[in-house]
Amino acid sequence: MRVNDRHVSFYYEMDNDIGQIEIDPKKTALLIIDMQHVFITRPVIENPTEDEKRNAERWEPFYKKIDEVVVPNNQKLLQYFRENHLEVCFAAIQCRTRDGRDRSLDQKATGYNELLLPPGDPSAEIVPELAPQEDEIVVKKTTDSALTGSPLRLWLHNMGIDTVIVTGVLTDQCVSGTVRCLADESFKVWLIEDACMASTQQIQDNELEILNNIYCHVITTDEAIEALEKAK
Repeated sequence: MRVNDRHVSFYYEMDNDIGQIEIDPKKTALLIIDMQHVFITRPVIENPTEDEKRNAERWEPFYKKIDEVVVPNNQKLLQYFRENHLEVCFAAIQCRTRDGRDRSLDQKATGYNELLLPPGDPSAEIVPELAPQEDEIVVKKTTDSALTGSPLRLWLHNMGIDTVIVTGVLTDQCVSGTVRCLADESFKVWLIEDACMASTQQIQDNELEILNNIYCHVITTDEAIEALEKAK
């Protein structure tokens, strides 16, 4: 069953069974993934080379979408969950050792995905607009999936959570890895399309189509809040 006509993959093109968005607030947690400076804050480069200028231009649409859409919608969801005393969790990439020897293989790779974010590194901090508050769970991970690298699955079960609303970056990497793991652990997953982002809109759209209706349902911020309100 699907809940809308957006991001429909080949597998679900002939599925005409469209249901309602139903989310039980008492059993639902918000999980915000990797909204850290290193990923979503524009780097400031003094005296950039021509290659650095070209690379900055490539990434500008991503940062614009983050600033104008993704962060505001995460703030909107955070405000709703906090005002209604619902569970809020965060995941962030950060190793436990100074040299990063505890990192997973993909974070030791060369290129964009090579990440060394040791304890105390300010670039690993979650941006202040979305800063965790007291009594909100923050998972530090050295993996893409927030479940694989932490006890989060156990904690969610202990809190009576069976549904997770997921946001964050990058949609095709850590968000996707987490969504798939949550689904495999039999959580109901709602991925918020206007509160997550990949490096490009094309990759974003491709990944949403891949994940939707199999591992999660892809909906908007307003649709999620409307469903939560309706269930109150």
